[in-house]
Amino acid sequence: MKSIMKMKPLFGWTILMFAFVQGALAQEVDFAATSFEANFKIDSTFTRDGGKTFEVSASGEAGEYGKVYVSYTFTDDLELKDAGEFTGFAWTQSGETIVTATLQGTYFKQGSIFKLYSWDITSERKLNMAIGVIDFVAGTVKADVREVVVD
Repeated sequence: MKSIMKMKPLFGWTILMFAFVQGALAQEVDFAATSFEANFKIDSTFTRDGGKTFEVSASGEAGEYGKVYVSYTFTDDLELKDAGEFTGFAWTQSGETIVTATLQGTYFKQGSIFKLYSWDITSERKLNMAIGVIDFVAGTVKADVREVVVD
């Protein structure tokens, strides 16, 4: 009976700690009110290593940023064949103001298109989440972009 009495506080503390850890690890993505569409035309695509890595450059309109130039490097480090990762770079200029961004995410081949999921940071210290489609047949890249609140 004494051992059961000693177990009650231990059990209570265990439950309390479990609840604390779950609350501390819970994360929420908070989006800013602004979002925009990015619509690009593929300017070029090529590979240098026999088809293991593909590089794509495109240009077009991206909401408040106006004319934007992007480049992507697509790889498949896990050798999944129909999915992989990418990195990239975006650049725009409005008057004397130049804004750049690094792009990084994953892609999944779905039929004739590739779905893109990307987390990107700009030189303005904005974090954007983009979900898009690259269509090599149509020669287009389209994405919905949302700013993520980080403060």
